Amino acid sequence: MSRAAILSFSARGADTAARVAAALAEDYAVETHAPRGNLKELTASLFPRVEALVFVGACGIAVRAIAPHLVSKTVDPAVLVIDEKGQFVISLLSGHIGGANDLARRVAQALGATPVITTATDVNRRFSADAWAARQGLAIDSMDAAKRFSAEILKRDLPLFSDFPVEGKLPSGIVMGEGGDCGLAVSCRDVHPFDATLLLIPRLLHVGVGCKRGTAAESIDAAVRAALEGAGLRLEAMKRVASIDVKKDEEGLRAWADGKGLPLTFFSADALNAVPGEFTASAFVLKTVGVDNVCERAAMASAGEGARLILKKTSLNGVTVAAALEKWSVCFE
Repeated sequence: MSRAAILSFSARGADTAARVAAALAEDYAVETHAPRGNLKELTASLFPRVEALVFVGACGIAVRAIAPHLVSKTVDPAVLVIDEKGQFVISLLSGHIGGANDLARRVAQALGATPVITTATDVNRRFSADAWAARQGLAIDSMDAAKRFSAEILKRDLPLFSDFPVEGKLPSGIVMGEGGDCGLAVSCRDVHPFDATLLLIPRLLHVGVGCKRGTAAESIDAAVRAALEGAGLRLEAMKRVASIDVKKDEEGLRAWADGKGLPLTFFSADALNAVPGEFTASAFVLKTVGVDNVCERAAMASAGEGARLILKKTSLNGVTVAAALEKWSVCFE
């Protein structure tokens, strides 16, 4: 669950803070504070560990409190400022990637307040690629490309290239296209169809891994990296790792998955044998673990119904790797 901290500086502000906490309680682990003389230290402790930081008070207080801790729009938390009477909810920091704009609208609705949004794409009602990417959990290939895209979409419509079906209406400023000087691409592949391409990468790859007993995490990492990059796939697209249950005690495999922040799923031989499709069969593997292929079948089992095997078994130094693409579609609504 995401974390939020709410700071207030007066009795009336504390009442508003309580209302904000109630509005966020469903999706956030909320803590409230009434700092008296320790704002500098409190902000320093909160800033790196919360996803949302709400100040109920003057903008100047919030600006001075957060200024020493700003890093970049990719890591800074959403920061809101609300007047103590709860009349205005200001998106102060990380409006798009951090989600402050959407959060400001949500809190304003709960309070019956006016949301104050100042980012150019929102003011001009144009599509914000980085905000959409954040909501969808997509990785942004280049922040420089994101800045270029945001600037250009204020002037004209820009093309979208997608490896996935596009459902529903396109947002303001977006048209379908496959070339041009600037555009948006949605793909798990390392593709750049435009001169200046903003590539957004969905996390949809389920990576099946087989390995020899005692294989080190470093060897698994090298094999997976070589296999995916060799197939033109982006490492950021990885969503889950899968293998056969006899590998549950492989410390190297667990350490590698943990280090990448990837969930690790194990399937029994019977479950893998039940996966439909054509796979790269090995009589040796069948004799050893009871299924003719581990990595391809595990990837498909993990990816679920409608998945596609987009990387067949690839071997490197005793590690086998395959990848399946989860079924997904682009939707802006």
